[in-house]
Amino acid sequence: MPRPFSRRRALEAEAGRLYAAIVARARQPGLYREFGVADTLDGRFEMLVLHVVVLLRRLRELGEAELAQAVVDNMFADLDQALREIGVGDISVARKIRPMAEAFQGRAAAYGAALSMGDDGDALARALARNVFAGEAQPWAAVPLAAYVRQLEVRLGALTPGEIGADPAGWPEPAAAP
Repeated sequence: MPRPFSRRRALEAEAGRLYAAIVARARQPGLYREFGVADTLDGRFEMLVLHVVVLLRRLRELGEAELAQAVVDNMFADLDQALREIGVGDISVARKIRPMAEAFQGRAAAYGAALSMGDDGDALARALARNVFAGEAQPWAAVPLAAYVRQLEVRLGALTPGEIGADPAGWPEPAAAP
């Protein structure tokens, strides 16, 4: 009989591995160079959220809701730690994390709805223009990023959770997007 603590530790380890893979992908220079995403704290947050949303969709598709939640928990623990490392005080961390959580939930809903529309890249591009580019870019500027996200979703759709974290070659390169 498996021990509950062993199962929880294994789940946390798997979530940590998947989250590390997400962070590595969200930091790919091509995302910033090829798509014009701002290489700032906000831009990096947007790329992290975007990649996490696509991963969560795949995990939920596989019936891995508990693993998906553990990935989200990892992300917010990491964001909390990052805020502390840049000098945000203990009292202010909670005030900063809350809007990040709300932004995450809003983007997850918007990107999820747009991705569920199938090949309607316009809806995804509009959602990306609104969130990633915060109205600074014309909506057409988000079209290549939307194509990359669709490639990412297709590629992750062919992988198991174990393959996602273990196979960096399994993720599309930002420069490969049309």
